[in-house]
Amino acid sequence: MLADVQASPDGRNIPVDEVGIAGIRYPVAVADREHGKQDTVAEVSMSVNLPPGVKGAHLSRFVEVLHETAGEITLQTVPAILEATRARLGAGRARLKVSFPFFLRRTAPVTGVAALMDYQCWLEGEGDGARPRVTLGVRVPVTSVCPCSKAISDYGAHNQRSAITIQVHPHNEDGLPAGIWAEELIAAAEAAASSPVFPLLKRPDERHVTMRAHDHPVFVEDMARAVVETLGRDERIAWFAVEAASEESIHNHAAFARIQSPASPAAPHGRPGRMR
Repeated sequence: MLADVQASPDGRNIPVDEVGIAGIRYPVAVADREHGKQDTVAEVSMSVNLPPGVKGAHLSRFVEVLHETAGEITLQTVPAILEATRARLGAGRARLKVSFPFFLRRTAPVTGVAALMDYQCWLEGEGDGARPRVTLGVRVPVTSVCPCSKAISDYGAHNQRSAITIQVHPHNEDGLPAGIWAEELIAAAEAAASSPVFPLLKRPDERHVTMRAHDHPVFVEDMARAVVETLGRDERIAWFAVEAASEESIHNHAAFARIQSPASPAAPHGRPGRMR
């Protein structure tokens, strides 16, 4: 019989808030509105709390749970994964974060040439045996043109690569989080910007994108507010946090604006994670 050191008692009487694994990359399947699911590679962190009298957690059990559930990681399956983790580790609370590139086929606005665009997305959850708290997040690259620069310049205006980050907590429906697609959040972010970013453009497309962006200048405040207007009309969303950030092209600093709805019971610790 091999000794089970992790299960041995610890006399210091100090509970551990979180213990687990981080930085593990694993093939997973996530929800895709057009195709049902999409295979990708995620970076995963998993943790549980540890009672004061137990020396350690059995870390191999996290990998076992991940391997068994990686075939479907969605807003609706995260609660079951959290419960499986709690049961396997004998813990009162479990946390999970799955970050992954999500690919969409994008077509150029004039020529229609197509290529794949990747967006950084994540699913995050916390469960303690009661109603689980689940987050869907996306980070969307966009283009923004400065309204002030356009207004004061004889010609042209400075523009920059920007990013809009959105986190949402869905309302629960029949005990499970409401269905919200990453594609919907991506569309809300791109609609708020001067222009989306495209993976492939020909010269007619580049002309179109450049002129469209010039005709739709936005501050970071404009982008954040436009996304909030969209999310605020969505009855599936219980809580949200939005951040628009621009890497300024003529300043030695970045600019950002952040808006979140009032804290809800679904929000971990009552606040969002850092978004930039």
